[in-house]
Amino acid sequence: MDAENRDDQVVTTTRAERWRLVLGSEAEQGCGALGGTLREMDAAMAALYEPEGEHGLKRRGGRGASSPNVARWLGDIRKYFPSSVVQVMQRDALDRLDMRQLLLEREMLEGIQPDVHMVANLVSLASVIPAGTKETARMVVRQVVDELMRKLEEPMRSAVTGALDRARRNRRPRHAEIDWQRTIRANLRHWQPSHRTIIPQELIGFGRKARRPQREVVLCIDQSGSMAASVVYSSIFGAVLASLPAVSTKLVVFDTSVVDMSEQLDDPVDLLFGVQLGGGTDINRAVAYCQELIREPRNSILVLISDLYEGGVEEKLLARAQELVAAGVQFITLLALSDEGRPAYDKALAAKLAALGVPSFACTPDAFPGLMAAAIRRDDINQWASSRGMVPTRPQE
Repeated sequence: MDAENRDDQVVTTTRAERWRLVLGSEAEQGCGALGGTLREMDAAMAALYEPEGEHGLKRRGGRGASSPNVARWLGDIRKYFPSSVVQVMQRDALDRLDMRQLLLEREMLEGIQPDVHMVANLVSLASVIPAGTKETARMVVRQVVDELMRKLEEPMRSAVTGALDRARRNRRPRHAEIDWQRTIRANLRHWQPSHRTIIPQELIGFGRKARRPQREVVLCIDQSGSMAASVVYSSIFGAVLASLPAVSTKLVVFDTSVVDMSEQLDDPVDLLFGVQLGGGTDINRAVAYCQELIREPRNSILVLISDLYEGGVEEKLLARAQELVAAGVQFITLLALSDEGRPAYDKALAAKLAALGVPSFACTPDAFPGLMAAAIRRDDINQWASSRGMVPTRPQE
């Protein structure tokens, strides 16, 4: 017998019972009936995966069950399954049973286990959420945003601040600017036993105080439906970057039009509700707008987050990319900024961008702080990505 772990309790199951839970009600004759907690767990799964059955959410016909029934089901799955499984079942309910309209009801929202995908659904429905439900929807989004900020803010802040400090370090200091502790550590190999002293070959000084931001960062985000999770994570990282005085941060979202959201970076929730997920894609227009924002090309990092399915003029996009790289802008394309694995993307366009010196690869949220630090240090981004198991797109041969 095995023990099946949940957030608050352990349920012991036999092999036959586990097969019965996996195979559903049709396997009851061969595997035996379930009892107690296992029967209740099975009913919760059957409501979703056997929707027309005895416990199914669709057994009464129509487009779905009533909101009270769904809210009760949401409570059941949170009772019997760990949060990671709950999130999968909620997404399956939205996709399999066409239950998106229920996200517009307060009772549904109050019982939901929020995650990034749920936030993306709410953001996509923002324009049709009833007035009486909007505050509840914002609370759900705020809960996820706050959780992500707690998880991602410190790694991002530490990585970027450390990279900026190293980039700013003074290698030709005047006598009063010498950092003696770092200088001594860097020159220990030059210890002269006969003279009982160190002859420094390298002097390291304190970083001179920056009078203006050291780096300009522009996040250019495709807000088409397939990029929904990337939009959520980008908004969080944009808010963190905007809080760093040494970084000038701009955030631009686009479909066939371009919207500059930089003024809303102080509140990611407001930013997300200002996004309109879905629609076409004009990457060229978006990159043209971002090009106008850049004041110091050699101190600028442009991160385009897009699957590269261009609906605009590809030749003009490639010409702009070439201009930006030639001017010294560090131009990077992220095919996704999420935990969803390798995304679908336009491989031909990615290869053409790679040939111009614009690396393209998918990036997880956990890796993004390191990416920004590498970009600030002007490391080889292709090499950096490869060393972390990411696969940059190669130029076409």
